[in-house]
Amino acid sequence: MAYGRCPPQARHRAASGGQFTRRSRPAGQNGAVEGTDLEDTVAGDGLDEYENDEVVLEPAEDLPVDRFLDREISWLRFNRRVLDLAEDEATPLLERANFTAIFASNLDEFFMVRVAGLKRRIVTGLAVPTNIGTPPQEVYAQISALAHELQERHARSFNASLKPALAEAGIHIVQWADLSPADQAQLERVFDAQIFPVLMPLAVDPAHPFPYISGLSLSLSVRVRNPNTDREEFARVKVPTNLPRFIHLPEDGTEQERFIPLEDLIGAHLHELFPGMEILAHHAFRVTRNEDVQVDEDESENLIQALEQQILNRRFGPPIRLEVSEHMDRLTLELLVRELDITEQEVYRLPSPLDLRGLFQFGGLDRPALKYAKHVPTTSVSLLPSEPNADPEIFGAISRGDILLHHPYESFSTSVVAFIEAAAHDPAVLAIKQTLYRTSGDSPIVEALIDAAESGKAVLALVEVKARFDEAANIQWAKKLEKAGVHVVYGIVGLKTHSKLCLVVRQEGGRLRRYSHIGTGNYNP
Repeated sequence: MAYGRCPPQARHRAASGGQFTRRSRPAGQNGAVEGTDLEDTVAGDGLDEYENDEVVLEPAEDLPVDRFLDREISWLRFNRRVLDLAEDEATPLLERANFTAIFASNLDEFFMVRVAGLKRRIVTGLAVPTNIGTPPQEVYAQISALAHELQERHARSFNASLKPALAEAGIHIVQWADLSPADQAQLERVFDAQIFPVLMPLAVDPAHPFPYISGLSLSLSVRVRNPNTDREEFARVKVPTNLPRFIHLPEDGTEQERFIPLEDLIGAHLHELFPGMEILAHHAFRVTRNEDVQVDEDESENLIQALEQQILNRRFGPPIRLEVSEHMDRLTLELLVRELDITEQEVYRLPSPLDLRGLFQFGGLDRPALKYAKHVPTTSVSLLPSEPNADPEIFGAISRGDILLHHPYESFSTSVVAFIEAAAHDPAVLAIKQTLYRTSGDSPIVEALIDAAESGKAVLALVEVKARFDEAANIQWAKKLEKAGVHVVYGIVGLKTHSKLCLVVRQEGGRLRRYSHIGTGNYNP
């Protein structure tokens, strides 16, 4: 195995290594490793490495306690290094925006899983001290302090560094108040035609209880006064998630590109949502909920049904973080804290805009000079066809010797995907056995397994339906595979199957030969 660092032009893929092997006896020690997207590299399965809620290890007597690291604090420091990349002026500008969004996305999952799990164990009395004796409440306080520090730095970095740098490059994130009357008139037409119809303001009064606030959704808190009764009321407007996070302003005859945060545009038109009411104040806020799925596999007669029920329940998990605009008034904040039943420690006051995951949107801009150079992987020399325009003989290549692959430098598609597709269509192949942890929405590997089963081959797939936040997708894949005749198993009770394995059994002359692939990452082209 080899593991290395990508050069700048290849950092959007993770460097890794491995081999294909061919054996006339059961194989199992070698394989090939696929690359992953940078977002997977800096987040991906990082939290999945810690599947057990509590792992208590006794420190060696001859080691000082400062030699041990708390896993949660260590993960936050890892995410701090992602923020370092976002702040590094040597990083291409739109890649800085991407890293800024990755940091936010990573931290969301950390709260939904790790912080939520720790809080749940503290509340239920199941939490135990760390291996160096730190009480769980103290760990929670340390996490909170560092998370506050990082989120504040993240927001400052965007507003003081990234946003001005984008403006210098002709990419402006503007506010409603800064626009000319002509620009405002154009956006009013956009609002009336595309945004207003999907907004759903919800008021809070004796006849309307405090509304459910979905996790990770961006909302506007609105305080209004009824001029007829002089009564103040609270309302919530959810910022639609099916619209662009930043609205692209119409061209103004220059080469400058301008965007306005969706919540700012909505905030400028609240009078249309609350006709006849006086708008007193509005502020953005965002709730993070406990979304860690917990299934008692020993008690569940049907794991799939139990998981599906937990997925439905996930959205109703208790709040564990509240992000609010730094200028939110005291009355509104007190209302949110009370209704959401959270503590002051769980409140994060931040400069606008909140939810900087929206910066992923800027990765779609056609500005190649502001991005890493596109990396084009090559096909491994060992897998090249013997003649131009001929199909590669992948089993023959592996038969000549084990093949070591180094992704992303060598193509995943022309090696791993080609291997499984060749096995699916080769009449000499009798069986394919495969693990699936995460895969893409239009996975050629899943389609190849379906083709193999439909052609009469024996196909077995171990689908890990407990892959965090991919449970629903993997359940759908499992059902699709079963309908095609694939034998599907769901892993081992009490364990999560992370291994990436494929075994192909092929008839060659008078004996069976086994070809294997072993990798890290995921079967995700």
